Amino acid sequence: MQSIFKQMVFLLFVMPLFAQVQEEVEAPSNIKSIVFNGPTGDQFPVIQIGEPIYLEFDDISASEQDYYYKIVHCDYDWTPSDLLKSQYLNGVDNQRIIDYGNSYNTLQPYSNYRLTLPNDQVRLKVSGNYLIEIYNNRYELQFSRRFVVYKDIVKVGAVVKRSRDFNFVNTKQVVQFNIKAGNFQLVNPKKEVKVAIIQNYFWPTAIYNIPPQFTLGTELVYKYDQETSFFGGNEFLNFDTKDLRAPSSVISRIELKDLYNHYLFSDTYRFDRPYTYFPDINGGFVVRTLQGDDTSREAEYTKLHFGLPYNELLNLDEVYVFGKFNNYALTEENRMNYNGDNGMMEAEIPFKQGFYNYKYVVKREDGTIDLNAVSGNFHFTENTYIILVYYRNFGDQYDSIIGVGSTNSRTISN
Repeated sequence: MQSIFKQMVFLLFVMPLFAQVQEEVEAPSNIKSIVFNGPTGDQFPVIQIGEPIYLEFDDISASEQDYYYKIVHCDYDWTPSDLLKSQYLNGVDNQRIIDYGNSYNTLQPYSNYRLTLPNDQVRLKVSGNYLIEIYNNRYELQFSRRFVVYKDIVKVGAVVKRSRDFNFVNTKQVVQFNIKAGNFQLVNPKKEVKVAIIQNYFWPTAIYNIPPQFTLGTELVYKYDQETSFFGGNEFLNFDTKDLRAPSSVISRIELKDLYNHYLFSDTYRFDRPYTYFPDINGGFVVRTLQGDDTSREAEYTKLHFGLPYNELLNLDEVYVFGKFNNYALTEENRMNYNGDNGMMEAEIPFKQGFYNYKYVVKREDGTIDLNAVSGNFHFTENTYIILVYYRNFGDQYDSIIGVGSTNSRTISN
């Protein structure tokens, strides 16, 4: 009986550790401006084996602390795969990031760190989902980010359509696509092939577990409506602080205190207004400055002041400034507070100089996140969609990625 009890304890408490979904861990308050992209500069690295990815971040404690990186291979559902390190890595990870330096000519001191993969210490061997983890010198996890490595084996074609459901015809976008296997043999595609559809590289709204609707020879066809639909949202708002001293159409005034303070004109609610197109980068940001040549280490940190009039649709729920600048996390730093003197929801957030997209989201009392309560949903909105094709044959130890497709709603049709 005692041995059976021990086995039950093992199953209950040890086994879940091996099946835990690898969510992205958000950075502590001293780590800012995490830039993670591939050779195309997209906000989320989707690369072929051998292509480089770049990670950069700042530590505003400016203590020149040592940071280390680890790489984890994951299956389709983002649980760690059964592969050993030696099966998905050439070389050894858990290496110190050696490319770092302190800022200069900045009011806010910081240490800037840069990492490129592959490098002399480590290279990736197989395709699939990956997680990079950054640890400090006490081996405490500071933050982690997902990325994807694929082999270009099958071809993916995709289009964006308006919803055929009259309840969502003006608010949703439908992604329809096909996978052409060509000479790659698929014996049982409904079991061997899985897909993930991601809007604007934002994983929380990704769609999974969609089987092919039907097959035509070696082609898998996904012509769904409701099953592959996304709310369109609205274009992101933006500001640009590349010039510290220049107001703009969205910056009302600038003050110099301990740091530069940029006060944005108050924003408005757009859910009940006609859709208006203006270009955005789908929530992303680009660090840049006119005050120095080395953007990474000469760009200044400034305090941005946001304002949104209080509206009854907010109720007493929490409102956040939302964007890739902090990986879409909802933290105390980007939470808005009500100012009873002027009736505004306000936030003061430090940003490194550059061009930033943002919008306002609402966290309801029940914990749900309403992404578009303030900005609204429109089928015209420009969004980028990416389709990842996963493959696991009978007996394989991991989910590989054999193709990637992309499309944009600029070409939306009925």
